[in-house]
Amino acid sequence: MSDIVLSCQGLVKKFGGITATNKVSLNLRRGARHALIGPNGAGKTTLINLLTGVLDATEGRITLEGRDISDLAPHQRVRLGMVRTFQINQLFASMTPLETLALVVSQQRGYGARWWNPLGKDAKVAERAQQLLEQFHLAEVANQKTEVLAYGKRRLLEIAIALACEPRVLLLDEPVAGVPAGEREELLQTVAALPADVSVLLIEHDMDLVFSFADRMTVLVNGGVLTEGTPDEIAANQDVKAVYLGHGDEINAAMPTIAEHAHV
Repeated sequence: MSDIVLSCQGLVKKFGGITATNKVSLNLRRGARHALIGPNGAGKTTLINLLTGVLDATEGRITLEGRDISDLAPHQRVRLGMVRTFQINQLFASMTPLETLALVVSQQRGYGARWWNPLGKDAKVAERAQQLLEQFHLAEVANQKTEVLAYGKRRLLEIAIALACEPRVLLLDEPVAGVPAGEREELLQTVAALPADVSVLLIEHDMDLVFSFADRMTVLVNGGVLTEGTPDEIAANQDVKAVYLGHGDEINAAMPTIAEHAHV
């Protein structure tokens, strides 16, 4: 069995005369905690959209566990084990976390067509939904409508939904974006405790989260890969520092952590 679970080679995405992704190659190893970083406009979300099939690549190839998935639709990639979260919540506002997770677990187990069965009637579905509620610190709000939940809880629910799909590859697109400071610690702890057998590709601007979570990092600039390495290697890389120094306010968040990890 190959150690590479997700791979893209020479990915290009053009929008008219603009090249948003420029010959990007990346390998996600089995069980990895891999961060994708770079200044605003670097092409991070475009790359995730290509990997998940939201966008079609102009050039290049994507493989999941050795299978070419370049032409598969997003839902087909999910069925093969690649699941993502989004920068903006994609939740059912009028449903509770318990109802939402029971629905997702039911669908994952092939019960989705049995719409006449009450959600959670199946004991195994109810058990799995309860496990997820507890794992993601949602048990105390299990029966509240999602629309009234604190924003941090909604982000936790989104990751719980992703994990309910039983992914082998999980793509986290800025999981702490917009989460108030008082709600971040719970979310950070939950991300850190994700199952070891799930390979994670993380996009995030919060460098404290990136450096505490990642064992591998890829830096995108202007749609292309600037460099890749361990967190220590990235922290000490002068080209990375120069890139962040050229991007305004983003440096205020990124550079203290980069400097700290580089011991400068």
